[in-house]
Amino acid sequence: MTSTAPPPIPRAAGSFPLIGHALKMRDNLGFIASLRETREPLIEIVLQPGTRTVVVQDPALIHQMLKALAPSLDKGRLYDKFSQLLGDSVVTAAGRPHVRKRRQLQPAFAHTEISRYVDTMRAEVTAAVAGWEPGQPLDVREAMVRLSLDMLAKTVFSGSLDEATFRRLRTDLSVLMNGVGTRIMLPDWVERLPLPFNRRFDQACDGVRATINTAVDELQNSGHDTGDMLSMLLRAKDEETGDPLTGDQICSEILTLAVAGTETTASVLSWTLYELARNPDIESRVLAELDEVLGDRPVTLDDVARLPYLNRVITEALRLHHPGWLVTRRTITETRLGAWTLPAGTELAYCQQALHRDPELYPDPLTFDPDRWDGTAATPPPGAFLPFGEGKHKCMGDRLALTEMTTALATILRSVRLELAEGQVVRPVARLTVRPRNLRMTVRRRSRTEQRSPVA
Repeated sequence: MTSTAPPPIPRAAGSFPLIGHALKMRDNLGFIASLRETREPLIEIVLQPGTRTVVVQDPALIHQMLKALAPSLDKGRLYDKFSQLLGDSVVTAAGRPHVRKRRQLQPAFAHTEISRYVDTMRAEVTAAVAGWEPGQPLDVREAMVRLSLDMLAKTVFSGSLDEATFRRLRTDLSVLMNGVGTRIMLPDWVERLPLPFNRRFDQACDGVRATINTAVDELQNSGHDTGDMLSMLLRAKDEETGDPLTGDQICSEILTLAVAGTETTASVLSWTLYELARNPDIESRVLAELDEVLGDRPVTLDDVARLPYLNRVITEALRLHHPGWLVTRRTITETRLGAWTLPAGTELAYCQQALHRDPELYPDPLTFDPDRWDGTAATPPPGAFLPFGEGKHKCMGDRLALTEMTTALATILRSVRLELAEGQVVRPVARLTVRPRNLRMTVRRRSRTEQRSPVA
């Protein structure tokens, strides 16, 4: 009995010599999402001429790629671009170096550490909300980026950065996060052109590293343990050599925390506030739960598990508005994926944003419905819901991120109501993450009566 060979992997329409699908990638999110309409389990696109990129669309194949095949795959094109920014960090490393770096960072995400961070996070959110002018429009995404960076500065640097340095770090990080997202879509040779865009990116990268290196040097010279992530990294040892981490290694890991801990968190918070403004009945249920669980006291780490409806709201935001639009891997040797054999050097990619909106996986996928996570609906199959990735490269900061988002939302929602302008249309744009474009909302102080909304 002979086995039937799988069909050839089709190439997406719209590819041209020398530039591949570059023109299609001008609407990168729309293009990647449109590939699912083909219903092909695998489909080829050309991001870099001469390099084959296969978009994996079937959940079972994504699951296989991230779990069973993980030890035999490199991180791929996205992480090549990240390495220009982050250097050799836990995000860009693969294989044994990744495992070693992950162990070095693990203490920063222990339950006891996260518990300490909650008080700091809540204080920063409270201060930020106090500065929002009632009746005035608020650029919500920019406010969430500032808030995420404020929380980062306190948990990583213990607030030791002066205001001017912090503003510079915030500006430089914004340039870098926009730049990495754009570079993913462009052929490599574009990065070598003497363009203003490239100069700004390089200058911002140098600026961020200089800021972090200065903070490292000052803390080392002081001899103090400030109890923050930076102090933890200064205490960390390389498990193979027993040596402390070098300044460059610490800088790369801090930069990873800065990028991963601000851009993604800011995007999810922005989308969640947007959906709550569009769905006042859902917002009322969140407020009722907060009132029942917290009363008049502030949120703590123990409350995170006691707010199931708010957790479902965040989970639904991670489904409908996942910040990731392209995650990559690369075959190191000839690799079997499902029925297909892929040669070494094949780029693999998947898109959480498109996957999480597939109507075959999620009924009525464009409706924001937290109750789809109440346990009554069928659980998505493996590989179909990937809020923090899967396998050995799953985001190690997932608990911290969920705690940060829960703390921020619980604090914001009990203080203010954010209103969308009538008829306002907010569209997604994919850079480093999928973020809302032009999300402006009016700030209203919330009355005590509103805080005590009845459960729907």
